[in-house]
Amino acid sequence: MIGSFKKRAVGEISLNHQTFMRRCLQLAQQGMGHVAPNPIVGSLLVHNNKIIAEGYHTRFGGPHAEVNTLANITAPEILAESTLYVSLEPCSHHGKTPPCANLIIEKGIKNVVVACTDPNPQVAGRGIKLLQNAGVNVITGVLENEAIALNRRFVTFHSNKRPYIILKWAQTADGYIDKVRKAGETGIVTQVSSLPSHRLVHLWRSHEQAILVGKNTVVNDNPALTVRLVDGNNPIRIVIDSNASLSGKLKIFDGEVPTLVINQKQAKVSPEAEWVKLNTEQNLLDGLMEELYRRNITSILVEGGAETLNHFIAAGLWDEARIFTAPIHFKDGVKAPIIPPLSGLTSITHHSGLDVLHIVYKTTFAPPCIPM
Repeated sequence: MIGSFKKRAVGEISLNHQTFMRRCLQLAQQGMGHVAPNPIVGSLLVHNNKIIAEGYHTRFGGPHAEVNTLANITAPEILAESTLYVSLEPCSHHGKTPPCANLIIEKGIKNVVVACTDPNPQVAGRGIKLLQNAGVNVITGVLENEAIALNRRFVTFHSNKRPYIILKWAQTADGYIDKVRKAGETGIVTQVSSLPSHRLVHLWRSHEQAILVGKNTVVNDNPALTVRLVDGNNPIRIVIDSNASLSGKLKIFDGEVPTLVINQKQAKVSPEAEWVKLNTEQNLLDGLMEELYRRNITSILVEGGAETLNHFIAAGLWDEARIFTAPIHFKDGVKAPIIPPLSGLTSITHHSGLDVLHIVYKTTFAPPCIPM
């Protein structure tokens, strides 16, 4: 369990608690891609074993899940007889909004069920203690592992002081990520995976705060790195270009999406992008992690190319890898990265159109579904 709060024994957690908390997790998912760097949170209120109100955190800076749930109550006189369920510990500090723990106390709610405590040092059990000190009966640990997996970006950010890192690539059945490029052959994307996989990748982009590629991918493919195939928010574009040598005519400099060029030569800001100069005496990826943590970027989707992906793998800087394998053969080309055999890895296999999608989790965050 995150934090030091002691949860109720598993044997004392009723099936009803699990049923209602599972609904909270479903509600929380609806905030995916809209609330970062905040966590996604779902909440509901139960009276006489029936759900009477629901809510979730819909957007960054907006009301939290508990506030949205309680705003739907038409009979406040029954609150004292009701139970509030929430997928993450109610906050106890003033941020963009007032503390939810105080609101729960003010409304006279006497029973609260929480999935997991909040890893944010500003909360970290204080919300639960605040409720208990006010006489509220608090149960924790209901579907705790599922709740932590759902908020693995937020948990990793506060626990490891860096973003949650997802590696993604598409490879052929014979293990190639790209064809051999001839001199001057740029701006042409080598299609490996199928259209359903492309749409899924665009959905993933909308879920993450940032998308990262290396200089070679920008030069070779001239990608836009947006969510053109789905409805959703475009992630911040991050390009590693150590010498700051990329041409301003590339799509990433269209000014439509915030773009960071990570380099070791210059720091400047223009309408098209921001050039971020890292310490030349520091390992570039370590410096990048510090910079992204400072900017409150909780997750990044690393899309390549092979050299960039291999740098992250070699440094051990990844939490999840999503690998499409297409039923085609190049016979020659750029070799796809390989995840080294490590203890504790969890893997799941899905199908995406004609492709096989293999997901590898380096940590215990392994939801049994196509990843969000």
